[in-house]
Amino acid sequence: MKIRLLLFLMIFLGFHAGITSAESPLTAAFIRDHQLWIKQGDKEVQLTKDAYVRSPKWSYDGHFIAYTDGEESGERSELYIYDMEKRESFQHYPHVNTFSFKWSPVRNQLAYTDGTLLNITREKNGRPQGFENVSLGVSSFEWTPNGKEFIVSAESSLTPAGWEPIHLFKVASDANLSQDKIHPFYTIQTNESDLFAIYANDFKWSYDGKWLSMIAIPTASWSNDSNSLCVIDNQGRQFQKVGNMLGFGDWVKWAPASNQLAYISGEGRFFVKDKKTAIADMPAIKNEKVYTPEGYVDLDLEWLSPNEVIVARAKENLEWNEGPVPSMYTALYVIDIGSSIQKQITFPKKGQLDRNPLLVGDQLTWMRRSSEYRPGEVWVKDGVNGEEYVWLKNIEEAPVFYKKRGN
Repeated sequence: MKIRLLLFLMIFLGFHAGITSAESPLTAAFIRDHQLWIKQGDKEVQLTKDAYVRSPKWSYDGHFIAYTDGEESGERSELYIYDMEKRESFQHYPHVNTFSFKWSPVRNQLAYTDGTLLNITREKNGRPQGFENVSLGVSSFEWTPNGKEFIVSAESSLTPAGWEPIHLFKVASDANLSQDKIHPFYTIQTNESDLFAIYANDFKWSYDGKWLSMIAIPTASWSNDSNSLCVIDNQGRQFQKVGNMLGFGDWVKWAPASNQLAYISGEGRFFVKDKKTAIADMPAIKNEKVYTPEGYVDLDLEWLSPNEVIVARAKENLEWNEGPVPSMYTALYVIDIGSSIQKQITFPKKGQLDRNPLLVGDQLTWMRRSSEYRPGEVWVKDGVNGEEYVWLKNIEEAPVFYKKRGN
């Protein structure tokens, strides 16, 4: 009897372990025909009708999706929230017009800017409802990893003597406009010969929260060709410019388990040349190394592991200098940053391009299109050696995957 019971427990525990260790099905929010959809495993569901959806974002626990619904022109951009449990969209407050909103990293609380006013949502019956003011004069912001504060940037002002410095502040999430809870964090001194910018954007924390990267952005025409990637430590003491790049936040990514910053460096608004993958080590931006071979450009990147980076790579086009900008037909490559060994891992057909690589758990996903401006497909494979397959069709931009904390 004891032997039978022991065998039963071993079989049960083994079966249970197999379930809990199995790869969870992918879950993503995406846009098709301007509507919000989700896909969980193999099931697709349309969530909105008669809308013009942009920028879906998952709450930290996957209970809600925030998005904006507006006009194709972008003149109106109202904030909505979809409740996954109740299967309905709602507004936490009527007619909030915003282009910048971010979920707290620790709770279902949404922060957003309304003009230059930073607000956060209250909670009622487990859902975001109503709002509280946080701070005035905010051009961009990011939650701190503990969800208790923000780092905010105030846009520089033009004076007869030139542009003022960029001021960064640390603001308590419950500041409610109180100056007692708003403190200077760092002042970025700018000049036209080295670091010219009027505000900072695209804040990202390193894996351990010790470093914060940002893109310092100059005036509009200048920013199309060059911006400054900068880093600062979490105490607001060590600040340094890392390099020049275009203003694409997805072209900057921290390593998953070290204070290494990968980014695509280079100037010039056209993708035909001078876009190189570089990796900088903190704290002193020491040992920065460029990995893109001569004659090529990299146009997207993602960390595959602590020692490997995925890039979307194409050959340079040095012949083009006028007329319609040519498409850069990228494929994905993996770079071993220790050995510098690089190999191609996707093989799109002629006239196709692979972009937007993203690691979700152990699965590598990317967008495949026939043109940068046409709907495309999402492809998936397990790591770099798994069999690839199409997971989503006819979508307008890369999906937003729900990634559990720690993935």
